[in-house]
Amino acid sequence: MIPFTDGPRLEPQLAGPEGRYADINLTRLQQLGMVTHDGGRTGVAEDFRIIKRPLLRSARGADGPPIRHGNLIVVTSALPGEGKTFCAINLAMSMAMERDTTVLLVDADVARPSLLNVLGLEARAGLMDVLLDDDLDLSDVILKTNVPALSLLPAGRRNKHATELLASRGMSRLLDDIATRYPDRIVIFDSPPLLITSEASVLAAQMGQVVMVVEAERTTHSAVREALRQIESCRHVNLIYNKIQSFTGNDHYDYYD
Repeated sequence: MIPFTDGPRLEPQLAGPEGRYADINLTRLQQLGMVTHDGGRTGVAEDFRIIKRPLLRSARGADGPPIRHGNLIVVTSALPGEGKTFCAINLAMSMAMERDTTVLLVDADVARPSLLNVLGLEARAGLMDVLLDDDLDLSDVILKTNVPALSLLPAGRRNKHATELLASRGMSRLLDDIATRYPDRIVIFDSPPLLITSEASVLAAQMGQVVMVVEAERTTHSAVREALRQIESCRHVNLIYNKIQSFTGNDHYDYYD
């Protein structure tokens, strides 16, 4: 997998109605080996078709009673560099190909946001701004994109009280709104790593489903156990075993429930 480098740290700006649009650099994503609508039947695309299916079924209550906030899915990892942002974007892109489904991809790694940079976009106002400003509505910061069924919610400005903001009643109300406003919407959160920040476990506790990315041959068993311990109150946890080298030398992704 090609590593993502941090771009310049820009102060996010609140866009007017004409600026609530983001043109994702799909060519760059294809070059990075990521899922796009025009990228064909690549190995990664096929893997994420498999990964998304049980998540979608759980979100829709297809296999039993519906999960509360089952359409809110957080993607996290134990440590940085395991590929959580890569997986969050690919999962969102793959789900956006579904019929009768819209996807909102949220950069919730508020201390170290990188999602917009990977997508080839500059920083914008987002989640933190809505939590800090009662006069700011979610619709003011959500960005429509050139992928018709995919919208983005940037992280927004940094704040030293990010953990408290993510654990606040304002965040709970925001999540209720996001989960229920559009019944066909799947919301994917790119979260901070669980063992680096306190924000990750606070965020995961409010999600319907958790996806934890584990890097093959790098993440230790003790790190995985500690990360899982931090989200033991979450009932629906899934693991993606990432960066398995296949016989062809390509990255491979496995799904475990």
